[in-house]
Amino acid sequence: MQLENRFTVPVPLSDTWKLFQDIGAVAPCMPGAVLDTVEDDSFTGRVKIKVGAVQMSYRGQGTLSRNEAEHTVTLDLSGSETRGAGTAAAKVTAQLTPDGDYTRVTVRTDLDLTGRPAQFGRGILADVADRLVQQFAAKLADYLSVRQPANDSGVTTQPGVNASVTAGPEPEAIDLGAAVLPVLAKRAAKPTAALTGAALLIWLLARMLRRSPRAD
Repeated sequence: MQLENRFTVPVPLSDTWKLFQDIGAVAPCMPGAVLDTVEDDSFTGRVKIKVGAVQMSYRGQGTLSRNEAEHTVTLDLSGSETRGAGTAAAKVTAQLTPDGDYTRVTVRTDLDLTGRPAQFGRGILADVADRLVQQFAAKLADYLSVRQPANDSGVTTQPGVNASVTAGPEPEAIDLGAAVLPVLAKRAAKPTAALTGAALLIWLLARMLRRSPRAD
């Protein structure tokens, strides 16, 4: 499954480029994610997803690569449910483009899902991904409003190195149900269709959860 999303970062390209190479700075802006370890260009972390009263936790790892000439950063990610058989793998490429004092970011994701989230289908997942990317962009803008990539001495974080990162707290779960329902309402042509779609989604989720073990 291939997805494409865009957003704008309120700092120039040079600053955005430095920031996107600092995994420890960017990861906390990802909804539902916590970074545990970073070693050179490799890292481990956790993501938690919430569907109603049921939560699914994933543990995974990834690597970061960069192409300075093209201003692209690529993440190769893989993970699996801590309880359950679901898996996730993704190749995420962020292309940075200057736009005056701002930076435009195009994110292309090649995503492979198994398990419960995969049953939503490409159309709904694409819309949900866009909502999550916009949340990420908002958190990134908040981060930049109080902190710049360079420290007070003017020395920037070295790419791929963040020795201060340790195992983080439990992540706040991404509320996938809350993200999906507005998408269904938006797609529906009439209010009655939106209610029907929401009811159908709840029925499908109930069937999925009854067939699956309860996760963290």
